[in-house]
Amino acid sequence: MNLELRHLRAVCAIAETGSVTKAASTLGLAQPALTAQLQRIERALGGPLFERDRRGARPTALGELVLARARVLLPAMQGLQDEAARLAGAGPTPARYRFGGVNSPILGPLVRRLAAEHPQAQITTYASWSADELAQQVGGGRLDYALIGVCGDAVPPAGYGLTWQEVALEPVQVLLPERHPLADRVEVRLADLRREQWAVAPGDGCFGDCFAAACARAGFTPRKMYEADVRGCVDLVDAGVAVGLCQATFRPVPGLVTRRLAGAPLRWRLLLGWHPDSVGADFADGVLEAAVAGYRDSLAAHPDYLAWLLHNPDFGVQ
Repeated sequence: MNLELRHLRAVCAIAETGSVTKAASTLGLAQPALTAQLQRIERALGGPLFERDRRGARPTALGELVLARARVLLPAMQGLQDEAARLAGAGPTPARYRFGGVNSPILGPLVRRLAAEHPQAQITTYASWSADELAQQVGGGRLDYALIGVCGDAVPPAGYGLTWQEVALEPVQVLLPERHPLADRVEVRLADLRREQWAVAPGDGCFGDCFAAACARAGFTPRKMYEADVRGCVDLVDAGVAVGLCQATFRPVPGLVTRRLAGAPLRWRLLLGWHPDSVGADFADGVLEAAVAGYRDSLAAHPDYLAWLLHNPDFGVQ
């Protein structure tokens, strides 16, 4: 078997993730397929490239040699492709996209679009509850882009030198069980929720200063809050224990309904961030266009919200 660039990318992915399973996910392969490929590579090179145990995969001496050469050859080949594309009149093509996200409704549509436009590019995702952590990862070069949201006029994480662009602005909605007394309304006043308990996901959401301020303007202080992950929040709302806040493009859940808050007292800005001195900055305009298109794609599942946007042009994509 002759070694190919895809084999070197596979070896690098295993070394970077420390696991054949994680590398398979990164490369979009089934784990058995990557394991079989690694075995063929090792037979071609005459020995094992990794020591594998319960703690993961660690390069052997032979593996370190292969990795050292691969880390020179792969960027050189990508540079050759970029130069050839420029000489041929086309733009450079990205070798990879590394995204970090916080409950972003556009991550799936964005990845689908980029994978279709650049099938040779590696696309990876990383989840965190903290927008600040994602900004730090982008600033440190471990991620290329951060997809986050901020409440109202709040500013995104500062101090990491990132450029931020707005993808869309959404009105925050309330998530209710279908049997809730207010579920038959098109809009719900925040003041009508004064007696409710709330389900809260961790992270930098609206359940902070802006929520407390909005409740104060409506004349009340919010009652008890239950903190849980997103699935836990959905279960709490479904059980009738609490109500929640959600984005307008929140995926419909059987048994639950989303209702607009009258007057849109809470707003959620979807942002894309990148470092201006990074490789990702060269492709940021295209990623932003794909993010905007992905957001518009997500509206198809929300015809009522789409109709509302037609009469509220300050929201949605600007």
